[in-house]
Amino acid sequence: MNLLRSLGLENFIIYFVIYLIVINLIGLFIMYLDKKKAMYGRWRIPEKSLIIIALLGGSIGCMIVMKLFRHKTEKIKLVLGYPTILIAKAILIIYFLVKF
Repeated sequence: MNLLRSLGLENFIIYFVIYLIVINLIGLFIMYLDKKKAMYGRWRIPEKSLIIIALLGGSIGCMIVMKLFRHKTEKIKLVLGYPTILIAKAILIIYFLVKF
């Protein structure tokens, strides 16, 4: 809460939105890069790294590539994991917005 006071709530929200945009672009790029590597039979990005990007806030970017390019659609832990992570984060954000 002290961080919010020192930054100002408006500034915090702006930085948070910028962070979400950047991390989702990173997730989108990483998933797209993995798809291209898969097409050419090259070394792939580990699923653990993709999940970490999603946990850091890049779930939407990862899901966009999954839908647009049909990438990792047979991996149940990713097909269910990305939306689950997104919903859990939304619930946490709503909880903290209501609480503070």
